[in-house]
Amino acid sequence: MRKLFKVELMDDVDEFLNGLNEKARKKIIYNIRKAQVVNSSELFKKLNDNVWEFRTLHSKTYYRLFAFWDKTDKSETVVISTHGIEKKTAKTPPQEIARTERIMKQYFDIKKQGHE
Repeated sequence: MRKLFKVELMDDVDEFLNGLNEKARKKIIYNIRKAQVVNSSELFKKLNDNVWEFRTLHSKTYYRLFAFWDKTDKSETVVISTHGIEKKTAKTPPQEIARTERIMKQYFDIKKQGHE
């Protein structure tokens, strides 16, 4: 089955996942893989123009991995996941969205400098 996009995890995501129990970590990774082949807002949801989240519910806990798209490479679309949280409420904390947008800006600034 063809993947809709490639996923890259930043260091903060690795640290977040490594801090979880094995079953939660495996379910999150399974859901990321599934989101790559199935278009589902249950798994991968748009929060605003720039920020998306991978969504996982495991043992009554909501896990969110924040992400943004990099479509600068015409041959392959990449989703960059910036960081993760355990979510306690229905509303996504605005500071998490702002954090993703800051990281995204830094990412593209660095990438642009590499092409100059």
